[in-house]
Amino acid sequence: MKDLTSLRERYLQDSLPIRLGGIAANLARINSFSHQEAHREVIEYLLEESKWLIEWTARDADTEQAANLVELQLQLAQWQHQWNKIWEDPEQRQILREQSQRWSERILTMSGLLE
Repeated sequence: MKDLTSLRERYLQDSLPIRLGGIAANLARINSFSHQEAHREVIEYLLEESKWLIEWTARDADTEQAANLVELQLQLAQWQHQWNKIWEDPEQRQILREQSQRWSERILTMSGLLE
């Protein structure tokens, strides 16, 4: 994990919609990168980084947005907890791809950047 302090400082300079867009982009990357076995470590990093991004974003979100972010953070933790099982099973990896894409779309919509 890169230096969290510098990542946090840079990340918090953006507006809430941009930060939400960044979380959505990470989730889309998880979907995209999970097609290649060589990207396992990248995805592990994105899972951890996304949890931090949520931690830093939820405090500035409204109640509904924060609730969605907490739900997503729990999903990310669950994926991490079951990581070996998910990565080794093509069906589980497909579920990860589908769920991460749905989450990406949900968070991007919530950001308002599509409007």
